[in-house]
Amino acid sequence: MSRSRYIITMIALLALLALLALACLVFGSVDIPMGSIVDIVTGKGSGNKAWDIIILQSRIPMIATAALAGAALSVSGLLLQTTFNNPLAGPSILGVSSGAGLGVAVIILAMGGSLGGLMGGNVGSYFAILVGALVGAGVVLVVLIAFSAIVRSNTMLLIIGILVSYLTSSVVQLLNSVATEEGVHNYVSWGFGNFSGVSTAQMPVYAGVIIVALIASLLMIKPLNALLLGARYAGNLGVNVSRTRNILLLITGVLTAVVTAYCGPIGFIGLAVPHIARLSLGTSNHSRLIPATILAGADIALLCSLASVSNPHGMIPINAITPIIGVPIILYIILNRRRIQYFN
Repeated sequence: MSRSRYIITMIALLALLALLALACLVFGSVDIPMGSIVDIVTGKGSGNKAWDIIILQSRIPMIATAALAGAALSVSGLLLQTTFNNPLAGPSILGVSSGAGLGVAVIILAMGGSLGGLMGGNVGSYFAILVGALVGAGVVLVVLIAFSAIVRSNTMLLIIGILVSYLTSSVVQLLNSVATEEGVHNYVSWGFGNFSGVSTAQMPVYAGVIIVALIASLLMIKPLNALLLGARYAGNLGVNVSRTRNILLLITGVLTAVVTAYCGPIGFIGLAVPHIARLSLGTSNHSRLIPATILAGADIALLCSLASVSNPHGMIPINAITPIIGVPIILYIILNRRRIQYFN
């Protein structure tokens, strides 16, 4: 891949990120003049307290939440695809998101069923949600690690992930059957996915954990590139394959769990965006692929967020938008899998 193509792609992704962030800042259910938005962002204030609150406490946190969620899910998908050597691996397909969702469901039921109260309450409440999501995702990842040591077929491992996803969904339904009406309603609403659930008070924890995990993924570039050549070859290069795989799955679990806890189980972004980055760059070199995946994931998430809030009749669930973007990409990858060589 030429250096110029990489630079052009990164500049385009950065420019698109800035444009989408600006659009998310301007467009919404309440029309706010551009001049007032500039005054609010620069700290001058608009003179309208409601507008100040909308921009500073709603739109800006939503932009940050969406961008970080898109980056986190996209990198999670990339790490899983490389770890399992499977272009159809992803946090939602392999059941990691469902496991995190199960952890959230258990916490909601145990703490009274009020998701809104938990996520908007004290530090301990939403920390409990985060821990529940981490434990749920971790259990699924442990199951996948155990089966990957037994099952050598990537297709069979994918099927196992789907079965695990169905199993966790079944447990969630059983929990909902004994939950309060408010608990069921809140959990279903959470399951639609949204980027407006992270407050300014929660943002440091949300952003901090995701940024640390993304940095950790960047530190794994060399072993990731070695895994592209196969586990045996990577071992010959001095890579501890088992430890590397466990670290990658730990990073994936943290990224997926944090996003799932705060935004709901967002589908297709983690599966589709790594392919967008690969096709844009024409390479599987992770030193270039991970940064591009981070930016592309942030772009796609902001695009979905913009589409979500642009409906004059109310917000559209994020999970009603992501399949529109993700499904055509996945179908293209399936139909052209022999021609597109990702794992050489």
